[in-house]
Amino acid sequence: MPELVFFSGTMDCGKSTLALQIEHNRSARGLQGVIFTRDDRAGAGKLSSRLGLVTEAVEAGPDMDLFGYVVAEIERGCKVDYLIVDEAQFLSSEQIDQLARVVDDLGMDVYAFGITTDFRTKLFPGSQRLIELADRIEALQVEAMCWCGARATHNARTLGGEMVVEGEQVVVGDVNRPAAEVGYEVLCRRHHRRRMTSSSAAFAH
Repeated sequence: MPELVFFSGTMDCGKSTLALQIEHNRSARGLQGVIFTRDDRAGAGKLSSRLGLVTEAVEAGPDMDLFGYVVAEIERGCKVDYLIVDEAQFLSSEQIDQLARVVDDLGMDVYAFGITTDFRTKLFPGSQRLIELADRIEALQVEAMCWCGARATHNARTLGGEMVVEGEQVVVGDVNRPAAEVGYEVLCRRHHRRRMTSSSAAFAH
């Protein structure tokens, strides 16, 4: 039976790498899929991994009807066997409903990848809807690590190396940005609560 599967985890735990691996495995078997993404670190219309792998994707803008896009592709003669959706946390609740409809009405597997909570530990709307609708939720087994060596469970937004807790929910950045820029760091719950990043911990010592 086709499924809507949500692969979740913190930043830096290999979600995009797994998405690319799933795409590789299925295309090697002669299957053809559509890759959607939103606000990837490599730019619009890209699915990229921190390992350096990049592939072309369809930028799922806020007004895009994902179900309608897939139907239009089929109607113009394209073969579509499955969908891969990276950065799924940035999609709207309505777009997640459209992905569920792809599974139920078109009989395709949909593999969605995303982080569950933002830098304030609040659920992203897309992730919340995926938790509500997914046939299966998979927590990625590659554990990102906090600077202290503990398992990282939270995403922190940083500016100048300091953790910030206010601002827009979506600001595109990465864990490898220079300290002077808006960036992100994965932390354990203890150090997220204490707002202690690797930079502030180094300064304290």
